Amino acid sequence: MIAVTDAPGAVRQLVGSSRPLSWINTAYPFAAAYLLADGGITLALVLGTVFFLVPYNLLMYGINDVFDHESDLRNARKGGVEGIVLDRRWHALTLWSAGLLALPFVVALVVLGSVASTLVLAVVLAAVVGYSAPGIRLKERPVLDSLTSSTHFVGPAAVGLALSGAPLGVTAFAALAAFFLWGMASHAFGAVQDIVPDREARIGSIATELGARTTVRLAIALYLAAGLTMLLTGWPAALAGLLVIPYVASIWGYRSLPDAHGDRAHPGWRRFLVLNLLTGFLLTQLLIWIVLRG
Repeated sequence: MIAVTDAPGAVRQLVGSSRPLSWINTAYPFAAAYLLADGGITLALVLGTVFFLVPYNLLMYGINDVFDHESDLRNARKGGVEGIVLDRRWHALTLWSAGLLALPFVVALVVLGSVASTLVLAVVLAAVVGYSAPGIRLKERPVLDSLTSSTHFVGPAAVGLALSGAPLGVTAFAALAAFFLWGMASHAFGAVQDIVPDREARIGSIATELGARTTVRLAIALYLAAGLTMLLTGWPAALAGLLVIPYVASIWGYRSLPDAHGDRAHPGWRRFLVLNLLTGFLLTQLLIWIVLRG
């Protein structure tokens, strides 16, 4: 039972655990994919956008914060916009809140959707839970961790497309593939800064397995592959491929980083968070142009 005086603290912990800075990163892909596929302004759009804005992020990051507690205690970058250190007293509340808040939205999307959209949603939710949950811990399986993490962000877009009922053409498939490669690159680079605390907590990752130098170079290659894949979408959507250039430039200086100094990649991760906002703005302008030109 939570005392009334404890309620504000509990709310702050829950909101902090959901990573407000990242809310748009999952809601935007869903809404954009649904609307671009001519899904229209519908109840499914509204409920899906709200779900991928907050409940989905609390489910994803809340589970992670509970079961990564020991690693987070050793991680100097935890405690702000990049993730809180969730107080042990709120662990059970976080898990219950994450599940119960997500449940009605998931049921609604299943009812409003099709077999295809339900299957896609099931895969996305399985990736969210399986990433951090004990006994599965996909985040500790090198390469699978980056694949799963990318699914967290590409998944909402895939759900949006499936929910709209539009067929998956070459353009949509290429865009999803490019987004997936971008997501893998971003996760891999993000793991570099946590090599030392993750190894101390005996938590595996693509970075702890491959090392900082190799992981950064892999991230660069994946970003470039994402940009090249966008060429398959045709003009003018292919212009989005240019948006990977700032990401490559931002992490290029870390391509020879030694493992012991993985934390020095942190400024690059901070730039990544800012780049996401800029990229989102530019991508929105491009999408508006595409829609207006018919």
